Amino acid sequence: MQEDMQEVNIVAEQAIDLAVNNVPQLAMAVAVLLIGLWIIKAVCAGQRKALTRREVKASRQRVIENFTNIGLKVMLFIGIASMVGIETTSLLAILGAAGLAIGLALQGSLGNFAGGVIIMLFRPFRVGDFIEACGQAGVVQEIGVFNSVITTGDNKTVIMPNGAVSNGVITNYSTQETRRVDIVFGVELFLPKKDLKNAKDILAGLMEADERILKDPAPTVVVSALGDSAVDITTRSWVASSDYWDVYHDLMENAKLALEDAGITIPYPQVDVPLNKAA
Repeated sequence: MQEDMQEVNIVAEQAIDLAVNNVPQLAMAVAVLLIGLWIIKAVCAGQRKALTRREVKASRQRVIENFTNIGLKVMLFIGIASMVGIETTSLLAILGAAGLAIGLALQGSLGNFAGGVIIMLFRPFRVGDFIEACGQAGVVQEIGVFNSVITTGDNKTVIMPNGAVSNGVITNYSTQETRRVDIVFGVELFLPKKDLKNAKDILAGLMEADERILKDPAPTVVVSALGDSAVDITTRSWVASSDYWDVYHDLMENAKLALEDAGITIPYPQVDVPLNKAA
């Protein structure tokens, strides 16, 4: 019993000596921790104000702030560990192994995160643009860290993973101020020469009368193909991007009515099958 008490006293004395000897280091580490966290908070606040003055999007601000916050805190904790006598080499090895394990477990999410960073940095599209990506077309409502959200023409909300968006083909219909409206009209294959010219004049007149169609570049009407049952006449006209679909549908309808009024019919595909009568 006496021996046990002596051992307890020895352990207690060693613990007290260790604490007394390391109090300055521990106090210094706590002070550095508190001051470091305060500095990190101030740096993030200053960064937020600078990004706001530059009118950086809120979603992009959050990504940059998180990177800065996490990076500075990791550096701070490594420095504190070194101050209290922890070998930083072993700590870095543990952090590396943990990072690798987390990366493998969250491979898909990290791919989407990387895609979101790429989209925010290179900006192939912005909120409000009409785009086509991942087989979907619609107006961009939100560009998040992991996903981008669009609204389709029939008012469906589509959430697309940023990894697939950034690695695929993106068609942005809103980057250019003007677009070309190409429409193909089929007329009778054996239409007389004067009627073919009349059809082209009718289509040219419709485009000239539409104030939404730009004069420069000038609209054109050309014979684009000789099909199996029709002559294809193509109209090409330039309009403001916002007028594209209105002009497309109006010109399609007005052309059909004008051609029919002129006696020029739009043929349908047909096949002649000769029949041989048995002798």
